[in-house]
Amino acid sequence: MKPMDQLLRIMARLRSPRGCPWDREQTHASIKQNLIEEAYEVVDAIESRDDAALCEELGDVLLQVVFHAQMAGEKRRFDFDDVAASISDKLVRRHPHVFGKGRLRTADQVLAQWHAIKEHERNGRKSVLDGVPKHLPALMKAQDVQKKAARVGFDWKRSGDVLAKVEEELGELKRALRRGRGRAVREELGDLLFAVVNLARFRKLDAEDALNQAVKKFRRRFAQIEREVNRRGKKLEDCSLEELDAIWDRAKRR
Repeated sequence: MKPMDQLLRIMARLRSPRGCPWDREQTHASIKQNLIEEAYEVVDAIESRDDAALCEELGDVLLQVVFHAQMAGEKRRFDFDDVAASISDKLVRRHPHVFGKGRLRTADQVLAQWHAIKEHERNGRKSVLDGVPKHLPALMKAQDVQKKAARVGFDWKRSGDVLAKVEEELGELKRALRRGRGRAVREELGDLLFAVVNLARFRKLDAEDALNQAVKKFRRRFAQIEREVNRRGKKLEDCSLEELDAIWDRAKRR
């Protein structure tokens, strides 16, 4: 039996009356978070450059696809073959330069054509901003919205203009903080974050990835603080901020 057929049979067995009580209780809604978590674990495996981990995590993502397809198949809505056929048709449809007569030379040309075909397929939408998943993390959602607006010409001309907008939003946040208005502070903070994401997009950087790298750097430096404090036989809470800052600065220099 081919591995894919085996996986489909295993999933059907797990959902059968004599299968697993936990698997039988699940619904699309109850396991939706699992798919998100598994996708992030794939990203971790990619960044760690661990092929064994990547193979395993991709299998976990595939399981989620099979799980949802099995549940839909039980109600005769669609099954795994329908899922596979749908994505196959989409790939052929959106790659006419490969499966048709047209030819494109660059990746930018391919992306432009992909988005044009995609918009044509979804011409029933009321706004060019429609189609951004509402459950995306906020940084990713902001960048996707900005990309869609930029494709129709609503974009900055120079990165200096984008940076000026960041500085403008920072000034508005400072004024809101001085006035002590909580609602205004939240609004201006959101505007500043949105402007920073716009700067990342304009510079062809991924804002989500940039922030993740910053978090990793912070954790790495903070771990050095913890090791140094432990070496001195002390606890973090027993150290003054000045002591911790001094250790941080040394970690930063290293």
